[in-house]
Amino acid sequence: MKKCLNISLVYAIAAMAGGVFYREFTKFNGFEGTTVLGKVHTHLFLLGMLMFLVIALFSAHFKGLHQQKLFKAFLCVYNVGVPLTAVMMAVRGVTQVLGMELSKGANAAISGIAGIGHIIAGTGIVLLLLALKKCAKPGAEE
Repeated sequence: MKKCLNISLVYAIAAMAGGVFYREFTKFNGFEGTTVLGKVHTHLFLLGMLMFLVIALFSAHFKGLHQQKLFKAFLCVYNVGVPLTAVMMAVRGVTQVLGMELSKGANAAISGIAGIGHIIAGTGIVLLLLALKKCAKPGAEE
């Protein structure tokens, strides 16, 4: 449980830093519009901090959760996918704020890597659900 709370804290700090960066970077560049950069803050709060707070509650209920191979795999996979997604969202947002003209290849690369981050995070969520299902006591209410 403590590990999940520590991870949650790291994501909360990253989310706050992302929010401050968004506000200051757009203000410094005189940008007034919609950008993906503004969504980095909420992605890190929800997919990072809130997710691990909920997992901490589950781990308090399911005592063997942290010892499961599926849960350990979830931690590795998910904590690669979410930051990768957030970083690529930040890259996309910075290019939008600066008004950079991207080549088709660069545009596709940013989208592709962000998509891979989403797929990795989604795989992590499936691993978590399988780990939680495995921890559920047989014969519990359905």
